Amino acid sequence: MTLSDARASGRNVPSVDQSGRLVPVNLRQSGSTPVELLISTRIRKSPYWHLSVEAGCWRAEVYNRVYHPRGYVRHKDGGPMVEYYALVNHVTMWDVAVERQIRVLGPDAESFVNYVITRDATKIPPMRARYVILCNERGGILNDPVLLRLSEQEFWFSLSDSDLMFWLQGVNVAKGFDVEINEIDVCPVQIQGPKSAALIVDLVGPAAAEIPSYGLYEGEIAGHPVVVSQTGFTGEKGYEIYLRDATLHAEDMWNAVLEAGKKHQLMVIAPAHHRRIAAGILSWGQDMDAETLPFQVNLGYQVPRTKEADYVGKAALEAARQQLEAGHPPYVHTLVGLRLGGRPIQEYAPDFWLVSDGAGEPPVGYVTSPWYSPELKTNIAMAHVPVALSELGTQLHVHLPDHYADSPGRPVEATVVEMPFRPSVNPNTRERLHEAGLDSAT
Repeated sequence: MTLSDARASGRNVPSVDQSGRLVPVNLRQSGSTPVELLISTRIRKSPYWHLSVEAGCWRAEVYNRVYHPRGYVRHKDGGPMVEYYALVNHVTMWDVAVERQIRVLGPDAESFVNYVITRDATKIPPMRARYVILCNERGGILNDPVLLRLSEQEFWFSLSDSDLMFWLQGVNVAKGFDVEINEIDVCPVQIQGPKSAALIVDLVGPAAAEIPSYGLYEGEIAGHPVVVSQTGFTGEKGYEIYLRDATLHAEDMWNAVLEAGKKHQLMVIAPAHHRRIAAGILSWGQDMDAETLPFQVNLGYQVPRTKEADYVGKAALEAARQQLEAGHPPYVHTLVGLRLGGRPIQEYAPDFWLVSDGAGEPPVGYVTSPWYSPELKTNIAMAHVPVALSELGTQLHVHLPDHYADSPGRPVEATVVEMPFRPSVNPNTRERLHEAGLDSAT
């Protein structure tokens, strides 16, 4: 079946080898569909939802079974690139209450957390956070949250888009650690951009200036207790404000941020996927999922050799590492960065666009996260391609929709490049390890 036949019939593209997956990625190229998102009581509204709507939110998606704002500036007024400009030049606030907080509390909290994450929880001091992954028994990535350690006996998982609480509770049914595992009424907003540090100081006081990367600080905003972390979903300077009892106090905190942000040119925007792609930051459910091994997506550093304690997925991950070292990767595709041609991609992709080895060849891989980079003046993307085609400098072709293609019906040229695509203002852990040569999959 040719690509044009697949598009015409709506069928999946069988030429992309997905033999390593139990459920293949849906590669039907169905395009954008003008379907209105139904807002009902079956899906949760965050405490900030009405405030996001007041700020201009005009579209949303569902993330962690919560409505998630995904656009404030209409296309006729410049669309997502206007929001991008505010992020990289000023300061922005995002409603990210979809990052549901799952608290692990009790005498065995450290031991339990150490059993469910691949990194060593015993090395996380109180009032610090870490980017972590949790894997299933096959080594597939279940979630990649930020993990906050509030005290010796209290951790919060700030979740990516998969329902982790039930899995954590289920693990403990079998293991019997002395902990309580529950969602709590804590909802974050992200404050991101070069003026974020000044805004946070205005909100919680001068001590906030001393919060280190992945550090935590407890204070108050509008008289209500918050936890502030220096973390975020961009390569810019940024923070997250975790409001306690958010269902009660959302308006007070949100409005205090808006008021303090006026002199910093604060803008409420949607999560900046255009910036996180440039920083090489992954999005669960888009760039990876529960059938993806960490080694496939540049997360090998999350699987340390030095962790002696057992954890869920350890045996599978160690076996996968041995296969890699023997030159036999236990997977078909791996994640790479691409620079690609075509007209500027300034909107979310509705499909996993297809990747070919040559202009006339059948697809062998797929794009997960594309966008246009104003700084690099080219389209950039993350993509899953066969391991044999993942070397830097490899020439590939991407089948873009006609409105992005240079010539309708013809794929654009692409080159495998390093990630991150450009240096970050506030490098994440993987970037720092990459600079030090310590992020190898093996």
